[in-house]
Amino acid sequence: MTAYVALFRGINVAGKHILPMRDLREILAALGCENIVTYIQSGNAVFLSRSDAAELAAAIAAAVKNGFGFAPRVLVLSVDRFASIAAANPYRDAEQMPRSLHVWFLTDAPVDPDLDTLTELRTGNERFTLGDGAFYLFAPDGIGRSKLAAKVDRCLGVETTARNWNTVSKLLDLV
Repeated sequence: MTAYVALFRGINVAGKHILPMRDLREILAALGCENIVTYIQSGNAVFLSRSDAAELAAAIAAAVKNGFGFAPRVLVLSVDRFASIAAANPYRDAEQMPRSLHVWFLTDAPVDPDLDTLTELRTGNERFTLGDGAFYLFAPDGIGRSKLAAKVDRCLGVETTARNWNTVSKLLDLV
């Protein structure tokens, strides 16, 4: 069996696309996943499965659609891939400010990312790096104040799902 991390985008936000974690665990179990652990309501799960990551992502989204009427974006990464993205964090000094450090996990490699626009939107304190499979942002003045954070998907040209360093660290602890 392979250990995976599943990251959901856009569930349980502002009262929309409600998916209780108990129900998510039941969906994963029905898909043959084992040792399932979820973390916070924004949609993070760690589990074992014999299935392929892409097949799992599609099956999970379809099961949620069948049961809850919406199909969330689900990114399934092997634990090894998740850990390698975390290990590649270029802002080690920012890990002591985990709410200010964010990782956008990419669904695909950007073909023609518009990093110039992101650079123009960056405030003086913000730092960002596009890595292999991830976009890293250190926003010490707060992610809510970051103009570039809202434009990451558009400027990279791929879908993403972001997590702060607290969540990344907790998921690493769970695996």
